Amino acid sequence: MSELTDQIGATLEQLGIQFEAIAHNLANAGTVGYKRRISSFTQALAEAGVPMPDAGYDIDATTVYDFSQGSVTESGRPLDVALEGKGFFVIETPDGPLYTRSGVFGLNGDNQIVDLSGRPVAGSRGPISVPPQTAPSAIHVTADGAVQADGIQIDSFKLVSFKEEDEKALVSVGEGCFRAPAGARPETSEGLTVRQYCREASNVQLMEEMVNMLMVSRLYQANTRVLSATKDVGGSLMSVAMG
Repeated sequence: MSELTDQIGATLEQLGIQFEAIAHNLANAGTVGYKRRISSFTQALAEAGVPMPDAGYDIDATTVYDFSQGSVTESGRPLDVALEGKGFFVIETPDGPLYTRSGVFGLNGDNQIVDLSGRPVAGSRGPISVPPQTAPSAIHVTADGAVQADGIQIDSFKLVSFKEEDEKALVSVGEGCFRAPAGARPETSEGLTVRQYCREASNVQLMEEMVNMLMVSRLYQANTRVLSATKDVGGSLMSVAMG
């Protein structure tokens, strides 16, 4: 009975992790460039006809980020740029490069293109700087990522991608950014299309996440009831044994 109790306890812990991941996805459904967290378990739940696992079912709650494309919508801002295809913008920080799909950018006091946290966006030669007094409306970004000011090319966005195994190892550091672990090397991205005046929405599918949350909640409740019943039986047997 102790083995069953331990197994159910482990299942409840894994279900709690699943619930947290789903809740995080739902909370960021409206976040530009957000990539949802998934696991083999929630992917199985999303498939039609998956039976409800029994109490104590061995659940793998290990989550990875799903970097599939989000929908692209027009925003009207000249420094909003969205990516279509596989790859990332590069953000320069004192601790090394970060990678993001969120192309909501602006200009800082040094006329550099920066992200919402004020960090420079990398170009082919470092931070992208536009000529002084350049209005955002005078900045044009081509489909291949070239940045022009008043019709003159000044730089290009540095766009990179990762091999599949390296992409799965990317670590979220918040604000839609990821850090590459040691050994993961970015490559020049091929086939990306850059769309100015646009934003990439999160790839969270609300209905799918709600269904997953309902299933995980039901499983959690079912396992809790079985655990409670198991403890009651154990308590009764102990009382009988002690006379």
